[in-house]
Amino acid sequence: MTTEHLLDDRPRAPLRALANKVPEVTAYFWIIKVLTTGMGETASDLLAKVLGPVPAVALGGLALAVSLAVQFAVRRYVAWVYWTAVVMVSVFGTMAADVLHVGLGVPYTLSTPFFLVALAAVFALWYAVERTLSIHGIRTRRREAFYWAAVLATFALGTAAGDLTATAGLGYLGSAVLFGAAICVPALVHRAGALNAVPAFWAAYVITRPLGASLADWMAVGRPRGGLGLGLGPVTLAWTAAIVCFVGYLAVSRRDTSTAA
Repeated sequence: MTTEHLLDDRPRAPLRALANKVPEVTAYFWIIKVLTTGMGETASDLLAKVLGPVPAVALGGLALAVSLAVQFAVRRYVAWVYWTAVVMVSVFGTMAADVLHVGLGVPYTLSTPFFLVALAAVFALWYAVERTLSIHGIRTRRREAFYWAAVLATFALGTAAGDLTATAGLGYLGSAVLFGAAICVPALVHRAGALNAVPAFWAAYVITRPLGASLADWMAVGRPRGGLGLGLGPVTLAWTAAIVCFVGYLAVSRRDTSTAA
């Protein structure tokens, strides 16, 4: 599924001289997206363990606000700026789901449908205002606001869904296998011509969250919990290094922009 499939030929409102603010949807996009989900999961858990839940949430919220402010300030897609914002959404989205469960005692069986309804509400409002959910035309501040609201909701939903399956008996590795199979479904249905590219994209986008988070948790947690026991710190650092390498490559090569050679 590539960005050209996400073009929307409906008449658009006048643009404010902004280039598209999101990258082309290439294989690199999906690789980095999965990496950010895993890194956000373990980084959130690590911060809560080291700093405590309240300071961790405060720090995560501040970092998210700063990264989004920078993202909104630039007038075109900038790899480092965009993916830093995605990483912070991942960290804070994990915290939002964990606060409901750990802090308020809301079971995953309730928080998962809650975040699903929240995401549906964002999509409904976005479509009612813009008449499209395509990511190809994120060239106005309003569309960009809808986009990031949807991204935050997908991360919170994916976190809750991943924790739900992991604690329901599948474990982290079983959950990763489940979501790894699930992410193929929208792609196959789209290729068969039974699903439009836009909902197929967003379905895959949601599933990458529990997929990456389950893999990272499996690597980090101890063997008694069915993991590899590598620890939160080493897994966070390893996934962060992978993100930096891929984003650095894209920043230089511009392989994820429409102006790439």
